[in-house]
Amino acid sequence: MTAALNMAVVVLAYILAHGLTAMLVTPLQMRFLPDVTAFASLVYLPHGVRVLSTWLMGKVAFLPLCVGAFLSEVLFTPAELRVAMEPVILLSIAVGAASALLAFEAVALAGHRIYARQQAVIHWKWLLLAGTVASVINSVGQSLVFSGAVLPDHSYAVLTVYAVGDLIGLIVTTFVLMFVFRWLRVLSAAR
Repeated sequence: MTAALNMAVVVLAYILAHGLTAMLVTPLQMRFLPDVTAFASLVYLPHGVRVLSTWLMGKVAFLPLCVGAFLSEVLFTPAELRVAMEPVILLSIAVGAASALLAFEAVALAGHRIYARQQAVIHWKWLLLAGTVASVINSVGQSLVFSGAVLPDHSYAVLTVYAVGDLIGLIVTTFVLMFVFRWLRVLSAAR
């Protein structure tokens, strides 16, 4: 695929993942954790897109992740909330897009270059480790970005939901893609 097509796929995947999270996960979570739901999701599928895109594309993934996140905010965030927090939202988008890249570079500093083009065999445990590190980076970063909007009593809960939601989102996204690719292989073999 060309670079432009790769970027378009990342943008669309991010929007789809964010839309599924906003339309399915958020309404359900709002019933149980209303004070946290405005800031973080217990199953944040776009984190899976962040990690897998960064794994496949490297540093180039940053820009389409930012574009996908921005368009997702425009499409799925209520206008009254978006207007009130616009500068914060832009900073939040940058933190989210950078989290996976920073995590992959941190894992590389620890001696494991795990980008897709740098290894012959996929080591899922390293990919999940990078996703976990990215989740922690994103959780801390988002907590700092939204520190002025989150009530102090809820800050630890928001930090925890960010971390857990990112990790669960990564796991769900990874498993769904594994099943989709397996299904595509079965279909192509049946022809």
